[in-house]
Amino acid sequence: MTHDLLTSLRPLLTAEASAEAYASGAEPGDLEQEVWLRLLERLEADGPPHDPHRWLRSAVRTEARRTRRRARNERPYGTEPAGAAECRPEYQPEQLALTAARHRALRDAVRRLPGRCPRLMEALLSPRDLTYREIAGELGISQGSLGPERSRCLGCLRRMLAPEVAAR
Repeated sequence: MTHDLLTSLRPLLTAEASAEAYASGAEPGDLEQEVWLRLLERLEADGPPHDPHRWLRSAVRTEARRTRRRARNERPYGTEPAGAAECRPEYQPEQLALTAARHRALRDAVRRLPGRCPRLMEALLSPRDLTYREIAGELGISQGSLGPERSRCLGCLRRMLAPEVAAR
């Protein structure tokens, strides 16, 4: 019964939505979707309307008015709204979680390095952006030995992370 009702109403809805869409500034397909949704809600709550064709015409006009009112009340932003930067893909929750997991994996691997490597790599990864002179002072080693020490530590880190990266 419901399928027959929906099939019989489809041509009328298409015609009514096309007629009302121009005046409301909406797309006919959007109006159709809204009315189908209202009809399905109605069918679920109260059953089919007594006069489906009349109900459908009224529903199309109601949705068209609602669309006009919404268009009248909603205004586009003149500039990008505050917080819109968080909508960029790199700020999406999934991406933030993946980035945090990569940082944790890197920090865990750095802590497993032998000798002075953990302290050196932590200094190099520091958000304070230390110079070689500052790093050498903090670690108590000569500035000239930082380059070779860094190379050894990075090689060790590369070998340590290679199986993890390959597994992914």
